[in-house]
Amino acid sequence: MTKFYEVVENVVRDGDHCTFFYEAGDPDGPVIIFVHGWPELSISWRNQLPIMASLGFRAIAPDMRGYGRSTIYQNHKDYAQEHVVADMLALLDSLGVEKALWVGHDWGSPTVWSIASHHPNRCLGLVSLCVPYHTLEYGLEACVSLIDRNLYPESDFPFGQWEYQKFYEEDFAKAVATFDADPYLSIKALFRAGKPKPPDRPNFTALVREDSGWFGGASIAPDVPRDNSIISETDLLSYSTYLKRNGFFGPCSYYMNHAANEEYSAQAINGGALELPVLFLEAAYDYTCECSVSKLATPMEQYCSNLTKVVVSSGHWMAQERPAEVNAALVQWMARSLPAIWP
Repeated sequence: MTKFYEVVENVVRDGDHCTFFYEAGDPDGPVIIFVHGWPELSISWRNQLPIMASLGFRAIAPDMRGYGRSTIYQNHKDYAQEHVVADMLALLDSLGVEKALWVGHDWGSPTVWSIASHHPNRCLGLVSLCVPYHTLEYGLEACVSLIDRNLYPESDFPFGQWEYQKFYEEDFAKAVATFDADPYLSIKALFRAGKPKPPDRPNFTALVREDSGWFGGASIAPDVPRDNSIISETDLLSYSTYLKRNGFFGPCSYYMNHAANEEYSAQAINGGALELPVLFLEAAYDYTCECSVSKLATPMEQYCSNLTKVVVSSGHWMAQERPAEVNAALVQWMARSLPAIWP
């Protein structure tokens, strides 16, 4: 008989830093830690925690620094990956285990990639949704040579689909002000299901610098209908409530540490080569992290010797848009690649 576990709240403190997290499952089960990205929360994994708990695992999902009920910092440098990785290792230590299976999405992907490349002894395996290895954790410049220049001519889009990240560096205050003007509207506008689009149309993220801001340069996000296939009204309120309280400074500061992250990644063990089992879930309709035409996934294929790739028909918010497919891909890969960790 399948056993169902309640999802409970917990907190771990490491010096002055506090990490809030949800957990579910057998306290003695193998640990899976789900790491969210921008501008999300631990609830982004609401469709994964109970499933993995029911299979006998101890499933964990933290609020990352700058988010929700975890510690908020007021300096950009405090959001460099070296500090974020330290938070996650402190969380793992608090659980009393040596290793975990790490699952990351968006900015959570550079974090779990960095854990694997710097601390492989703390990893059972690694899963990344949307963001391939050896890209953003090595800094923005690492992505430039991987851009599809047929779609993004260098003369018009020097940073390709990553133009929006350069805009943070050039006018951080304006970028953040647009989101802070109404976090409820911001989340509602950002969290949309993916859909096929003409291959000759630049992604909207490539237009942010040209428009001098998000949403066509508007001072506030547009009031669009909520996409119920991604987010319920209850979850929308959870996201927006914490973003209204904490602001977007912390979440957006993750984009302000490319140089520091590049320096940190240069210290990776074994030249950054990963030998542990890796699952990459590619979102077919995520046109920022597009991997089928561009060379974005090429470094990952070079540096991961035990790599499995699965394409999911979703947009960027994969775990929320296609939870059944994500869970199935995760469980099937674990059964094949990590049979020894099954409870």
